[in-house]
Amino acid sequence: MFTEQGPTVRELAVQALSSIERGYDLLAPKFDHTPYRTPDRVLDAVTDEVRRLGPFDTGLDVCCGTGAGVGVLRRLCRERVVGVDFSAGMLAEARAAFPPEGERPAEEEPAEEEPAEEEPAGEGPAVDWVRADARSLPFAPAFDLALSFGAFGHFLPAERFGLFAEVHGSLRPGGQFVFPIGAPPPVGSRAYWTLLGFDAAMRVRNALWRPQFVMYYRTFRLGDVLEDLTRAGFAVRLMPLAELGRRPDGSPRARLVVATRE
Repeated sequence: MFTEQGPTVRELAVQALSSIERGYDLLAPKFDHTPYRTPDRVLDAVTDEVRRLGPFDTGLDVCCGTGAGVGVLRRLCRERVVGVDFSAGMLAEARAAFPPEGERPAEEEPAEEEPAEEEPAGEGPAVDWVRADARSLPFAPAFDLALSFGAFGHFLPAERFGLFAEVHGSLRPGGQFVFPIGAPPPVGSRAYWTLLGFDAAMRVRNALWRPQFVMYYRTFRLGDVLEDLTRAGFAVRLMPLAELGRRPDGSPRARLVVATRE
């Protein structure tokens, strides 16, 4: 499904009937071949905008999955980057995608007759991986920058404040928590009905089946998000992600939420 390398319909069905953690463990090897992985154009737009807010020494990717956000942080941070996720399968894929300095993934080993040039020692920040629940992050205030891509639908609205408070507690004073948020689709549009239908199906699934698989697209409303960030101790501002274009009314298709620990 999606691509030849992506999961089959049967595999997706098995994952959807599992818990979130087990489902992502199963999906992990093929996750980057699905639309669930944040597109590169979004990653690039966020990178360009956040770079203007730096410099940064240390960065945290919250719910890192296979490491797309870690790739962004490696372009922005000078000393250390940490990816945190509760799926062991996702972390295994992330580790393979971002091996320690001097190592290469097996599929990228250069042929013997064409040895690759060695990269200069110490180039890029150190990368670490931590298995933990984002609702209980195991960090002291150690980071200048935290970000997250595509994970918030896995948290119920009642859990959102606690999640933001955990990120707040992991940042140094003046540290920033950033993430993109898209404009809601116009009421009555195809995208509107698609998301409404998906959320309705998930609610029925969770009412009839255990364990629950929390994944909703319509529970992360901007007004509520800004309120919860403020309650968690952040000063919040919005920045348009101009690279992602504008809607017919001139408003941006996506904004960058910038929440600063005061």
